[in-house]
Amino acid sequence: MLKAKLFNSKFQVFHGTGKPFGFEQKQLAIELNEGEALVKIVLATICGSDLHTIEGKRREDVPCILGHEAVGEIVEIKDRPGFAVGDRVTWSIADSCGKCAACTDYGLPEKCHELFKYGHASINKGSGLNGCYSNIIHIRRGTHLVKVPEVVDNPMAAPANCALATMVNAVSQLKNMPKKVVVQGGGLLGVYACALLKEKGVDEIYCLDINLNRFEIIGKFGAHPVDGRDMHKATSFLLDRLGDGADAIFEVAGVKELIPQGISLLRPGGQYILVGLVHPDSELKVTAEQIIRKCLAVKGIHNYAPWHLEEAIHFLERNHRNFPFDELVSPPFDLESIEEAVLEAKKQRWFRVSVKPKA
Repeated sequence: MLKAKLFNSKFQVFHGTGKPFGFEQKQLAIELNEGEALVKIVLATICGSDLHTIEGKRREDVPCILGHEAVGEIVEIKDRPGFAVGDRVTWSIADSCGKCAACTDYGLPEKCHELFKYGHASINKGSGLNGCYSNIIHIRRGTHLVKVPEVVDNPMAAPANCALATMVNAVSQLKNMPKKVVVQGGGLLGVYACALLKEKGVDEIYCLDINLNRFEIIGKFGAHPVDGRDMHKATSFLLDRLGDGADAIFEVAGVKELIPQGISLLRPGGQYILVGLVHPDSELKVTAEQIIRKCLAVKGIHNYAPWHLEEAIHFLERNHRNFPFDELVSPPFDLESIEEAVLEAKKQRWFRVSVKPKA
């Protein structure tokens, strides 16, 4: 049995909406159980869901350490075959039991009956090192670890265990290889969707967004950018080019008003994959008749399974030179300056703002 070791931890504590973060430094005695690991955070990124929590649009147990997108290096590990101290890794956002029906029968470990999510848990659970706005994170036994190849740098890898893995899951739901796809939303989920579809050889990819500053990047990631500021004009523009309609549409903007537009753009028998509307303001003005008469398939996607994270890292390895991933993530802010980083993230000048603990 490993004896408890002392670790110097530095982390930002979120105390609730409207309250300042609290930077803390503590020496913690941690004894790892079988299958667990301690990982030094080398780079974290601020996800949109983190901003929603900070702004009060979603609630978490506080106090807590936010942050779930990150890449790190193993500093301590116990009984994890294939992994060793010094390995650069990423990990699944969810820790799953591997025994319940969701894990074993449904193929949805991300909906485990005993689910634990990093960056969403109280600091009073376990060692407390449950989030990525920290210099170290405590990885639980049921968390999937993935080694990061050398060609995948830290800014590429950090968002992979949330945004990219989620879109790998979403794109994997396609029943057939589409020829025409519309992506509603040109944020990080959207540009990842475009790149994943482009790699698969999709002929026509249209990406709608209201932020014209994103158009150049959208083009670099394989799609035709479409001005979504006037919904009527955007819909007419796309209908002129889609013929019978899109084979598939991905909603990744989190805007409920886009759903009627999406249904109008789908061809009969098309697929609508919903990813972005993970918030309370998501009641849809859609009739069952609209879905039935067009024989549509509607699929909801939330998070991902371990195999999607594996594929996300393989995708980055295959395409590290094919898409400008380096243009998506900001230069890092110091962990001590988390509130400045949050303000920068709210400006939406970057697809992700990054945070880095001091050595």
